Amino acid sequence: MEKRALGSQGLSVGAIGLGCMSMSHGYGPGGDENESIATIHRALDRGVTLLDTAEVYGPYRNEELVGKALRGRRAGVVVATKFGFRIKNGTQAGTDGTPQNAKRAAQDSLKRLGVDVIDLYYLHRKDAAVPIEDTVGAMKELVQAGLVRYIGLSEVGSETLRRAHRVHPITALQSEYSVWERGIETDILPTLRELKIGLVPFSPLGRGFLTGAFKGVSQLAENDFRRGLPRFNDENASANREIVRRIETIASRHEVTSAQIALAWVLSRGEDVVPIPGTRRRSYLDQNLDSLGITLGAEDLKELDTLSSLVSGERYVGQNAAMVER
Repeated sequence: MEKRALGSQGLSVGAIGLGCMSMSHGYGPGGDENESIATIHRALDRGVTLLDTAEVYGPYRNEELVGKALRGRRAGVVVATKFGFRIKNGTQAGTDGTPQNAKRAAQDSLKRLGVDVIDLYYLHRKDAAVPIEDTVGAMKELVQAGLVRYIGLSEVGSETLRRAHRVHPITALQSEYSVWERGIETDILPTLRELKIGLVPFSPLGRGFLTGAFKGVSQLAENDFRRGLPRFNDENASANREIVRRIETIASRHEVTSAQIALAWVLSRGEDVVPIPGTRRRSYLDQNLDSLGITLGAEDLKELDTLSSLVSGERYVGQNAAMVER
């Protein structure tokens, strides 16, 4: 697999990573553990080097799952995990970006993952009550102690990036980015390139919507968090299917899937972009990785670039929206 550099501190990873969240969290009941581990192993066999997880996924179960998959397979793998939420009674209960939590979470993640160093350690969401300098200062101390190799942030804006980068070089920003979510392009993406910070897009397939597989909220499990996302409600989803139809037209020209076209678009955005599509099945993993072989023409890109203007519905509402900087 082609390699791409994240940041300017020396981190190089495969051009597509693997988001592991859905194996344990977010999209209804977790997947079959054996199939999830087999999916991680298949990813490593095919050249994926970046595995993404977080303390809050499960909570804790996803890191434990990734740790099981890594037994005997640690060499060459870039393990990324995240902290920054307060967890109470097994659920997310607000943000916690305090230095104490950064250090506590790192130690706990190391144990669950079964590793002696976290390769890429992200602040999952900025804590409005804690100066970013304090949070990143604690993360810097973890680097100095040899427990973390590189530092990342997630869903923060340009000002936060600059302030954090002055404390310690930021290697990567994780943010939602896809043909239907391009909010980072106006201000954040130029800042990333100015500071030479890599971009790790999550949900490059629009949380599954852009694959064409989503048929309606009724098909989702009761605990699938997409039930609460505006773009997935019946009215907005009906309008957003026009985006999928247009992607399908392009996919038919290339004789590939809609998901592969959506991923190829993200991959085309720059050599500093490493998407982490999530899946818990080997069949979908293989489809995602095969998108690396697709070359989009100028007309394809022109058509895909218009799709964000057709989106109906906000990304988030309420507290989820409040935790994102744009």
